[in-house]
Amino acid sequence: MNPDRRRPAVRRAARLVPSAAVAALLLPLTACDDAGGLRSAGATPTAVGPVRLWPDLPPVTAPPLDYGESDTRRVPGLRVPADGVRRVDPVAVVRAELAADPDGAGGGDGMDAATARAVRRCAAEPEACPVLRPYHRDLTGDGEEELIVAVRMADQLVAVRCYRAEDGGLTRVMSTVEQLVSVELAGRDLILRAVSAGIPGYEYRTAWSWDAQQGTMLPARDEIVRVKPKPPRPGPLPSPPAGPGAAAESGTDAGQPGADAGQPGAGGGAGAGVGAP
Repeated sequence: MNPDRRRPAVRRAARLVPSAAVAALLLPLTACDDAGGLRSAGATPTAVGPVRLWPDLPPVTAPPLDYGESDTRRVPGLRVPADGVRRVDPVAVVRAELAADPDGAGGGDGMDAATARAVRRCAAEPEACPVLRPYHRDLTGDGEEELIVAVRMADQLVAVRCYRAEDGGLTRVMSTVEQLVSVELAGRDLILRAVSAGIPGYEYRTAWSWDAQQGTMLPARDEIVRVKPKPPRPGPLPSPPAGPGAAAESGTDAGQPGADAGQPGAGGGAGAGVGAP
């Protein structure tokens, strides 16, 4: 046979070999794609935008005072050392504020008369001082610590106040009074958990955050949260029954040796009487 006539067949076979190899490589990939392919999660709800109610309400002409301005107050007559608020006595801070506002005219964050008297006697009666141990945290994000103070008051109320060092003095940037369950720090937020009056089984949670525009701490998040009821505590064990069988049930039967009588050499009539007819 003429060799030239076999060349087209060879060329066709050469073209078929790569095609078969590619097909062999694609088969595993197709199988993997079938096994791990995307699956539908079902129908998704249609997004519904907010609907404005009462659109004809007139615009506000006199906006109220920005919340938080009244909470900023300079502590009179008190200087902050150069090394920060850790050297500041919290009792001295509260007393300085009481001296400037003896009648609690500052509003809802004022103190009752009994608490004010106890604060003034903290030096003489430290065990009865209502000012709790202070904490120091950077609440503003400027790298400097703030002073966090709490004062126990009447009716299970607790006053929480935060102070910032400014221009060598101290400025109060937060103040509130609550029946507190707990106080927590989460990052730079101060979270207060308080009793929810009139709603059993719930509590208020308020996250106070620094607002640079106002220069004060503001309640950025406020919510009412349902709390799980605590399981009842187990009561005391019942008393052993009284009567003739009480001694036997309690393991102190007269027929058993006592603490002293059953020991050799305990002596005395008690030992002699055990087991006597």
